[in-house]
Parts: sequence; C-alpha cells; structure tokens
Amino acid sequence: MQMPKRQTLPALGWIARIRGACTFGKDLMADNVARRTRTWLKNLRNAAALAAALAVSALAWPVGDAQAAATSGLRSLSGNYLAGRYASKQRDNRAAAEFYSRALQADPNNHEILERAFLLELSASNIVKAEYLARRMIGIDPRNRLARIVAGLREFKSGDYRQARVHWTHASHGAIGQLTGALLIAWAHVAEENYQEALAALEVLSGNETFEIYRAYHAALVSDLSGDEDLARANYERAYEVSGTALRTVETYGNFLARHGELDEARAVYDAYQTRSQRHPSIQSAVDAIDANTAIEPLVPDARIGAAEALYGIASALADETGLDFSIMYAQLTLSLRSDFPIARTLLASVYENVRRYEEAIDVYGGIGQTSPLWPNAQVQTAVDLNLLDRFDEARERLEQLIEHDGTAYQPNLTLANILRNHSQFDEAAKHYTRALELIDDVDQRHWTVFYFRGISFERTRNWQKAEADFLYALELQPDQPLVLNYLGYSWIEKRHNLVEAMRMIRKAVELRPTDGYIVDSLGWAHYQLKEFEDAVRELERAVELRPDDPIINDHLGDAYWRVGRELEARFQWRHSLDLEPDPEDIDEIERKLENGLVDDAAALAESQSNRS
Repeated sequence: MQMPKRQTLPALGWIARIRGACTFGKDLMADNVARRTRTWLKNLRNAAALAAALAVSALAWPVGDAQAAATSGLRSLSGNYLAGRYASKQRDNRAAAEFYSRALQADPNNHEILERAFLLELSASNIVKAEYLARRMIGIDPRNRLARIVAGLREFKSGDYRQARVHWTHASHGAIGQLTGALLIAWAHVAEENYQEALAALEVLSGNETFEIYRAYHAALVSDLSGDEDLARANYERAYEVSGTALRTVETYGNFLARHGELDEARAVYDAYQTRSQRHPSIQSAVDAIDANTAIEPLVPDARIGAAEALYGIASALADETGLDFSIMYAQLTLSLRSDFPIARTLLASVYENVRRYEEAIDVYGGIGQTSPLWPNAQVQTAVDLNLLDRFDEARERLEQLIEHDGTAYQPNLTLANILRNHSQFDEAAKHYTRALELIDDVDQRHWTVFYFRGISFERTRNWQKAEADFLYALELQPDQPLVLNYLGYSWIEKRHNLVEAMRMIRKAVELRPTDGYIVDSLGWAHYQLKEFEDAVRELERAVELRPDDPIINDHLGDAYWRVGRELEARFQWRHSLDLEPDPEDIDEIERKLENGLVDDAAALAESQSNRS
C-alpha cells in the first residue's frame, strides 16, 4: 500500500503566476546552446571515435558518482565535454562544472562551452569563477541576461552601485529580466540612500499584474528603510492584500506593525497565517518575541539584504518542476549576498531534495545556525536525507540528539517514528508515534496520519486491539481517507470480521483512488480471501495493469488464476513475480507454488462456483 509523502514546511515564498511570464529558460540553456553545440560537435576532428569510447565510460558511472569521475584523469576536449553533459543530466553540478572547466581550458574560445561552464559554476556556488566567466560572456554577448546579473552583483558587492545599475539595465529585457533588473536597480539606489530613485525604479513593474506583489513588497521595504512610515504602511498593506498567504509578506508586515507598537495587530497577522497554514517556526518565533517584550529589529535593515530578498523571491517563484535549475542559480546568488539567510538555505536544500541531490541538501542545511528558528527543521530534514542515502544509523542518531536537546519537540519524534517504521522497527516506531501524539495540544484532522502510521506499527507487532482503535480514530478525523479505509477493511477481511463493512470500505477506497494499483489489489485479494475467485481475477488483472512491476500483486494474480483453473497463466505470473525480486521471505513460498501449485485447489474452485450460483 502506498504511504503519504512526508510532510514539510509550507511553501517558502511566492509560487506566483510568474511562471507564465518567465520563458527565459530556453534561450539560456536549451534550444540555443543545444543547437549550436550540435554544430560544434559535427566539426570536432575525430569526435566520433572519441565520443563512442568516452560515452560508454561516462554512462557506466552510477548516478551520483560523477564527482568521483571528475578526478579520473579525462584529458581530451570531447571527453570532458561528454562527461560534463552526463554529470549535468544527473544535476551533479560540482562535477559538471569541473568537466566543463577542463573542456574550456582545451578550447577557450568555444562560446557554447563557455556558456555552459558559466551556468554550471554558478549552480555549483563557485561564484568567483562565475563572475569571471560572466565578464567573458558579456564580451561575446552583451545582452546575456544572467551574465549581466552576475556581473552587476559583483560591482554591487564592491560598492560600485552605478556600474551595477548599468549591468542590470542591460539585463532588463524579457519578463524575468525586467523583474530582476527593476528590483536590483532599486536596491542599488537604496545603497546610495536615493530612496525616491529606488521607488521610481520599482514603478517599472506597476503595469504588470503578475509583478504587483514584488513591486508593493519591495516598495514597502524601501519606504520602511527611508523612514517614511505612511508610505511603508500603505505598501505593506497592499502586499498583504495581494499575497497575505506568503510567508515573507506576513513576516515583514507583522514585524513592521510590532516595531511601531501595534502588537495586537501584529499578532492578528501572525495568527491568521498560522490558522491558514501549518505552524511555521519563523512566525512562532515572532509571536514569542512579542510575548517576551523583546526588542524587535527590522528584517531587511540594509540594501545588501534587500537585494538578497529580491533574488530569494524570484528563486522561490521558480522552484517548480520546470524551473528548478534556475531556482538553484538564483538561490546561489541570494546566498552570495547573504550567506546567513536560513529561509533561502531551506529553499535551496528543498530544491536539491526534489532532484535527489541529498548530499548537497545536507551541506546547505549545515549552514543554518543553531540560533535560527529553522535550525530544528534543518536537522530533521538532514536526518531524512541521511536515511534516503541509506545512512540510517546517522539519521537515527541525529534525531535522538535533537529529541534530547528538546524533549517537547513534536517533529523529531514523528520523523524518527516514520524512519523506524520504514526500517520495520515497528515497536520502537509505535513508542515515538505515541510520544509525538502526547506533544499535540489539540488533535485535529491534520493528525490522521500519526494515528494511521501508529496503527500500522501496532498491527505489525500483533497488537491488533490498539491498531484497530487507531485506524478507527484516523477515520473519525478523515472519514473518507482511502489509505485507512483500505488498510482497516483488508485487515478485517483477513480476520473474517465485519465482512460487509470491510468490503464497503475497500470498494470506497477504490472509488476514491481508482488508479491506485495497491488499493485495487486489496479489493482483488479481498475477493480471493472470500473465495470469490472470478471477481478476484478481474480486480487483480486491473491491479497488475496499474502496477505491473510489483511482485506481490503479480503473485496474487497467479494465485487467483490457479484457483479458477488457469494453471499455465498462474505459473507465468509466479515466475514473473520472482523476476521482480520480491522480499526474501516470499521467495520460498513462490518457488513452492511453482513446483507444487496450490493445495486444495479443486475444493477451493468448487466452493467458488458454489458461492457464485
């Protein structure tokens, strides 16, 4: 049965309508580069022979081993190019950057390699190298948007704000260029305390509804820094009106209200967010500061942090499946301005997790300091990533240390319970689920998963009474939850208990998730357990169509075929099940069935036909 994905923190920023306006990906790294690269490869002398040999060696590297291959001694231009392409496809940006750097040394005037090397150095957070390559890119293509942004940031960090604005003006073409340029130009004016010019730069965005949140938000920050309380308030209110569910809008607006003594109003803004969304540690920290009467400082106190805020907002908006590579680059630029930016680190790490680069995610989480409200979440996610890297002992140790550090922490107990359950340590898992539940003040419908997973842990340790109680309570919280309906209904059928209600539950689960092969398998296997073998065959055939690579479902179908007299097809399904590498404890039983078939098959078939007549 499929389990729900792990819960994470709420979206960290604006996943806005910007995606429709941001068509910059193709002109940077896809069509343009690919087209010109194909031309270049055709002109490589002896490239065919070299490529054949090197492609075989590159493709032989397991996913994640490209970094090690970067030290393997490849020397040829085409070898490094092909190895770089392979590493890039695996999103091993560090190794890819190294390979393309070598290729560029071999052919320093190759524009295609230069552009790829620039983008990969940026993605790998090699900012100094990216800045150098950006200057070279501008010499070849003065309108290269990302090169201009990087070059402008270099000037901004060195204090040459005028030259930074020159670069960003050249970058301000196309939707994403217009947005990035306007925001960064505004903060370059703020660095010179030219607040009116900064606000005027932001007005470029006023005609685009998609960008209104960015205009209002940054106008609020700029006005706040300038001391214009009325204008700041108006823009904060406008930003909150447009995007009151965005974390950073809520944080900065509440911060503004609290700094101006409007504590009840600030609490109302924070409470509204916490009511709508999963409780966020940054918001809770702000509420705690008000309650403790702690001095409250502005979240964006200067131009450099304001520019980082601008880049972070764009990186966040790009963090979907189609913009992940560019989200990484914008997040790296954000951290080049402000390395101690926990929310940006959390964003970048989550993007790495999305593309299964767990080592990189762990490195990024490591930069979040222990004083940050996001540090506990970073530790929990680091443990999750360690577990995904098959480093279970390290993951467990980290979570146990976190629990020891704060015995009232809910998420570490829940995460440790999930990891223990996934490693079949059900007794220990149940204990940590129980501890997590003890730490919940008010149980509500969001917590159905905790009862469901604890129920599974109890059921697997043969504590059915407690398991059944948890499944029933999970259904009180979420009455039509298909996973719970499926698990409880199937368990009842196996125990020959509440058969009518059990079948109703499983059918309801299938109705809710008709394309879930695991749940359809449960319905078929329930028919089998009730000796309704023809019905079992029908449902199990559908389950195999939905999940053809699952050994258990194929084994179930083999059993059903045997019971209706289709013995040749039954043996085919059992053999196929073995080919799909079932759990070791199932192999002997499947091999026994291949040798001897199912016992009492005639009696079972007669009973099935009797049940149908």
